[in-house]
Amino acid sequence: MTAAPIISVQHLTTAFGTHVVHQDLSLDVYPKEILALVGGSGSGKTTLLRQILGLDEPRSGVVKVFGRPVHDYTGQDRIALTHRWGMLFQAGALFSALPVFDNIALPLRELHHLPEALIRDVVLMRLSWMGLTARDADLMPSDLSGGMIKRVALARALALDPELLFLDEPTAGLDPQRADEFVELIRVLHRELGFTVVMVTHDLDTIGALASRVAVLAEKKVLVEGSLETVMATKHPFIDAFFHSERGVRALGATAAKDVNHGKP
Repeated sequence: MTAAPIISVQHLTTAFGTHVVHQDLSLDVYPKEILALVGGSGSGKTTLLRQILGLDEPRSGVVKVFGRPVHDYTGQDRIALTHRWGMLFQAGALFSALPVFDNIALPLRELHHLPEALIRDVVLMRLSWMGLTARDADLMPSDLSGGMIKRVALARALALDPELLFLDEPTAGLDPQRADEFVELIRVLHRELGFTVVMVTHDLDTIGALASRVAVLAEKKVLVEGSLETVMATKHPFIDAFFHSERGVRALGATAAKDVNHGKP
């Protein structure tokens, strides 16, 4: 029996004035998977994330999270919902005036009922998950490398043990070695903690290493969704240019090469 989706986007139309971003878009996200959202510039990937997070109102359609329309969550229910997901922003979005410790502690302190000793234990545990130490807790964001900023931001996103994790271009700005290390960190944490991931990325290495399913946004809808092999077998100009380019073959290896050669070994 297939598990019920943790996120269900049903016949979504998003428009800003006369500009239509999504039209009759539908997509489900299932528990514990890593779904990669890909698409060209302006295809509405980040806008779709904003719809799922309930930050924008759709012109029509509905977005359900945990079985309930996201805009039905109000007041304390809305606050409780935000505790069930975490968000990793592309540039980290750390508070520059707060040290690492306080950046990670912020979601815990917003609960208003946890003792400071427990908050300290949780923060240090999250730092250890990231391969960081108690000494790093006193650093300011300006003291951090790009890779450390990503790790601290991920620690903050996971502070409340969320069931859902949203990643916006998780390896953007990292050199290849740091990107590989960060992808491996996400993979290990996903395996051990079992959260669901919705990831916006244009990085083929990240898609190949992490995604259990891929959804391609094009022509104001989800053009195709499924395994990487299913997506790459779909004939469309964006898919050809993105997945079957020389860069795609280098990043995705045998899978891309097989599809470029029309399935011939």
